Amino acid sequence: MALLNIQKPDVLTRATEHIPEQIDLIKKIEKNGFTYQTKTGLVFDTSKFPDYAQFAKLDLEKQKPGARVEVDPEKKNPWDFLLWVTNQPKHLMQWESPWGKGFPGWHIECTAMSTKYLGERFDIHTGGIEHIPVHHSNEIAQAYGAFSHQAVNYWLHNGWLVFKGEKMSKSSGGNNLLATDLIKKGFEPLSFRYLVLTSHYRQGMNFTWESLKGAQAAYQKLISLTQLWQTKKPREKVSDYDLEKINSFKKEFQKKVATDLNWPEALAVVWQMAKSNLPPNDKLELIRDFDEVLGLDLIKKAQVKFEIPEEIEEMKEERESLRKTNQWQKADELRKKIETKGFILEDTPQGAILKKKK
Repeated sequence: MALLNIQKPDVLTRATEHIPEQIDLIKKIEKNGFTYQTKTGLVFDTSKFPDYAQFAKLDLEKQKPGARVEVDPEKKNPWDFLLWVTNQPKHLMQWESPWGKGFPGWHIECTAMSTKYLGERFDIHTGGIEHIPVHHSNEIAQAYGAFSHQAVNYWLHNGWLVFKGEKMSKSSGGNNLLATDLIKKGFEPLSFRYLVLTSHYRQGMNFTWESLKGAQAAYQKLISLTQLWQTKKPREKVSDYDLEKINSFKKEFQKKVATDLNWPEALAVVWQMAKSNLPPNDKLELIRDFDEVLGLDLIKKAQVKFEIPEEIEEMKEERESLRKTNQWQKADELRKKIETKGFILEDTPQGAILKKKK
């Protein structure tokens, strides 16, 4: 998480540390008349929640009993689900409860923990697309059973990260990667973060080493541009024309992010700004603003950790003038002279960047 610049959540929860909360939530559901008992445990009666099939657009008649778990002949409907499981003596984890010794069903932990820390109504719940038909449908049902209203306002489901033709996961064996693996192969971990931003979360992403190379090149270019903007002297006054442009880029960026987290289009706004004719200092302020959301550490990565002598700056500006008048030979001679003094010039579409010779 640290290598990918992911902020830590305020609370990291473990289901086994919230058994009392899960039992309390099940008690509420039972009290409201949404349960019945079988020899396997306490079951949620989905027939008491008429909208059960609506969220995932399920055709309940085509649901296959026993597709995921052992068939319980005492269930009223195959898609009814267990809130508390009993009579499983071989299960490693067991707790005492009003329904007998056992353990929570798969779905109850999420509703119990999320509502404990976020309240009975909160905005966003995320998860993979595979959770829609069962896990999240059951979360919605049990929240309604406990509170008589929905707990979640928006559900965001991400597509899969695919590697070597398969979903990337810990359980799949050889097709999972760690951020540290990227470093071993010579990649900056935040290049992967940039790569993720080039895809929409609903569509998922097919990871290849080639795509990561392309993302790293684009990321490094953005760092170089940020570094270039940092070396320019600030101006005293911003024109009305530039101010209008600055505000336009800000609004457009915010609009893309607010439109179902459309990161690819938000990144496109970043590059439009970078290639615009706005003065460097305005670009620097905008990239600082954008990166509060993107989390690419552009300002930090672009920090100029060396002093550029005035003589070198003047030679760089003179070379730029020579290039503009097509005096390529003299410009090349000046470039070589700069290199003898310990600096390298890197040409970009937005101008030359000075780097310390290693």
